[in-house]
Amino acid sequence: MDERMSSGARSRRPATPLPARVVLAVAAAVAALLLTTACEAPGRTVTDDRAPAPASPGPSPYGVVFLGPGDCSSRGPVIREVFCRSEKAAATVLARHLGTPSSGPPCPDATDFVLHVSETGTGARSRLTTGYACMRNLEPPHPGDPGQGGGPLTVVGDCVTASRAGEVTETACADTGGRAPRYRVESAVERRAQCPDDTDLFVSLRGEKPVGCARRSTGW
Repeated sequence: MDERMSSGARSRRPATPLPARVVLAVAAAVAALLLTTACEAPGRTVTDDRAPAPASPGPSPYGVVFLGPGDCSSRGPVIREVFCRSEKAAATVLARHLGTPSSGPPCPDATDFVLHVSETGTGARSRLTTGYACMRNLEPPHPGDPGQGGGPLTVVGDCVTASRAGEVTETACADTGGRAPRYRVESAVERRAQCPDDTDLFVSLRGEKPVGCARRSTGW
């Protein structure tokens, strides 16, 4: 009997199912082929929407914001951010603000000095590119403390001398030199009318209570 089949005949043998491992292998191969085809298809481009690579290091390698709150700085003509435990650390940041000290939020009362900070170029690491940092020395002296005669702010407990032009100059309360009358800021209020009746001088302050009530000291 001739076992060959004519050209018009078809085999009716049932298909043999593939083992599960073979099916998985075929599926993986098809997926890889589709992915390769998509990447190599002519005329298509792939957009990398990830964040750009970090820029070159800025003024300091520490922290997200240069001289952010809690960071420490060195001392000298070129201020650098350093580890607070470093022997080069001289002051810490109490607050960091945008703008200028005259137009921005006031620094905390304990501020010893203010640093004007400006980050420019490709190394700038944050939106705080221009602003100021309110600094406090890690060790005494602390000119910003009440009565010490220094610091960028006049606070309750400070002593001042007044000029005929209506301006005041902060001076150390313990300083016995000079002949100009001295006044001690005893309290701070929202309006002049809230000062005690024995107030001798009104001093402009910053913050929620912008009026300082000062009395002349009779001990000098």
